[in-house]
Amino acid sequence: MARKFFGTDGIRGRANVWPITPELAMKVAMAVGLSFRKGTHRHRVVIGKDTRLSGYMIETAMVAGFTAVGVDVFMTGPIPTPGVAMLTRSLRCDFGVMISASHNPYQDNGIKIFGPDGYKLSDEIEAEIEALLEEDLTGRLAPSADLGRAKRIDGVQDRYIEFAKRTLPRNQSLAGLRVVIDCGHGAAYRVAPDALWELGAEVFKIGVEPDGRNINDGCGSTAPGLLQKKVHEVRADIGIALDGDADRVIIVDEKGQIVDGDQLMAVIAESWAEEGLLARKGIVATVMSNLGLERHLGGLGLELVRTGVGDRYVVEAMRAGGYNVGGEQSGHIVLSDHSTTGDGLIAALQLLGVVQRRGRPVSEICHRFDPVPQILKNVRFKGGKPLEDASVKQVIRDAEARLSGCGRLVIRPSGTEPLIRVMGEADDASLLGAVVDDIVDALGRVAA
Repeated sequence: MARKFFGTDGIRGRANVWPITPELAMKVAMAVGLSFRKGTHRHRVVIGKDTRLSGYMIETAMVAGFTAVGVDVFMTGPIPTPGVAMLTRSLRCDFGVMISASHNPYQDNGIKIFGPDGYKLSDEIEAEIEALLEEDLTGRLAPSADLGRAKRIDGVQDRYIEFAKRTLPRNQSLAGLRVVIDCGHGAAYRVAPDALWELGAEVFKIGVEPDGRNINDGCGSTAPGLLQKKVHEVRADIGIALDGDADRVIIVDEKGQIVDGDQLMAVIAESWAEEGLLARKGIVATVMSNLGLERHLGGLGLELVRTGVGDRYVVEAMRAGGYNVGGEQSGHIVLSDHSTTGDGLIAALQLLGVVQRRGRPVSEICHRFDPVPQILKNVRFKGGKPLEDASVKQVIRDAEARLSGCGRLVIRPSGTEPLIRVMGEADDASLLGAVVDDIVDALGRVAA
């Protein structure tokens, strides 16, 4: 059954426009509280958020919903998404909530939900919550004497900093490294610079002055130009860019070159394989990861297991197959020995550990393979289902025939925006460009 509210990463949309309204946020909290009710103990939830102006509105509405069904609420204030996953387990909560739209602009917001184990919800549980959202829940509210309580908790940022630092060996120092960190004016604006400084790095920080409206605005992992400029300016060894909720990371080397999630996964996989830390001989990535990564891993005797797009699908495959490294080209890196979801800071720390131990420039360490030419283009649509149009289907079939044996295509609707994403790879860059342009033109004709 098609889902009405949940996308690939929770519920997301324009703030104060359906479905990201106080009314629905309150009902989502009520539905989640009811769906996770087990036993007679006092149920608890931890709510974190990024720095968006609308976070106050959604947080307040969700607190009302949770307390209305008898759930006690812990509010953390701004903290990375992986911090919420960690605190859900650490505080022995029944579930956790992160209020964020990740890399989207401040006008958007979203709701991500974690189970008691710190993992994002399965499709089945999300379906149960959606069913409750269609019901009248007034008859299931808690009696007056059983209403939940709410309080803000202090020190959670420090707890997350210690959690992140412990992912490196106790004797590992980052002394001598000049690091620029761009927090995108987002959830990690306090914790990421402090963690790097406490580990001994010389830290230059940007994107650490959130005002509710500047999150991801010309900065962070989706706009690394500012970081590249700063790396050159201060002659840094490395630049680290996080997104709004810090669950993804993009690296800039000392030359100002961008390092994506594929190269970062290759570095970590190779390092962990050498140290005997890989749980399986391979890693998990999505269909969007470059063919060059797959070929590089194959040369090391490691496999690449591919999933659909979305870090929760990566995590599901990791758990099912026993893998402890996975991620996405966009910079969601999941290291399950340490975290239950993507964690940009922890992934960056693993890379910094390799850099420090090997004593080589980031540009050398992070160039593990030559990417196969890849093109990704987005086509915005106003409504309907452009991919079901007969003319579009024919153009895609023709394109697949032209790339047969020498490339591949991945064409899919975005799970968070009204976009069709067209990705192609081929060793022949000119053929690839022509094929992708044909598909984009066909989609454009029916999507307008």
